[in-house]
Amino acid sequence: MKILSKGQYYGLKDLEKSLDGIVLSQYNYNTGRPTDWHYHENPYFWYILNGNMMDCNKKVKTLCPPGSLMFTNWQEIHYGSKHSGDAAGFHLEFERSWLKNNDVNLALFEGSALIQQPKVHFLFAKLYYEFLQNDAYSKITIELLLLQICDALSDSKNASRTQKVPDWVELLKELIHYDKFDLSLKHLSEQLGVHPAHISRAVPKYLSVSLGEYIRQHKLKEALPLILDRKNTLTNIAHQAGFSDQSHFNRVFNSVFDMNPNTYRKIVTKNY
Repeated sequence: MKILSKGQYYGLKDLEKSLDGIVLSQYNYNTGRPTDWHYHENPYFWYILNGNMMDCNKKVKTLCPPGSLMFTNWQEIHYGSKHSGDAAGFHLEFERSWLKNNDVNLALFEGSALIQQPKVHFLFAKLYYEFLQNDAYSKITIELLLLQICDALSDSKNASRTQKVPDWVELLKELIHYDKFDLSLKHLSEQLGVHPAHISRAVPKYLSVSLGEYIRQHKLKEALPLILDRKNTLTNIAHQAGFSDQSHFNRVFNSVFDMNPNTYRKIVTKNY
């Protein structure tokens, strides 16, 4: 069984940046066949920039379209395969010494899973931007983002452990994921069979934000991979992600990233 050491991945490396105990890298996956079964020396996150990839372990095969964020445990035996003409990804790899030095509980990185939380996706989008920006302030910004990513993952895991989440909350997330346009409280209430007032009161408890804010976050999460395709206009992206218009999309994007989507796009697509 092959063990991939620090900073080693299948594919062709485009860019790499190493900090103390951290490796950030961008790869193109041009091989036409699946990789061999293998595992990694360190835990890492895999953010799909373009193309469709499949991550396969002993338990499950996970399709990873653009914008997917996959965590892979260092003990997880797996292989990857490409399901489109071109594909590329951004990796964040932690050495366990970094986790220890920054008081990050190693148990946070158990198992392998597709990460769905919008907040974590936003932090990775910011991390990728700083990785490419590479100016005088990028190093300290990256260090801060790494800690924020760990905190966000820890908060999510702790919340799931300390409270029993009703089944309808997971169904609500699925509705928001698949139905981008009819997301009124009345429609969601009818689909879930839960009173509108109960949804409004309960959602902040289980999702940490109001229903409206969670819907906006999810729409923005959907828009992020679309921005990476330079052929896609911002107007079309706003429509595809379910925003009412480009102006609304710009306002929501700016509230999270402190820049407009066109500025973000210029940096993250400059190497494509």
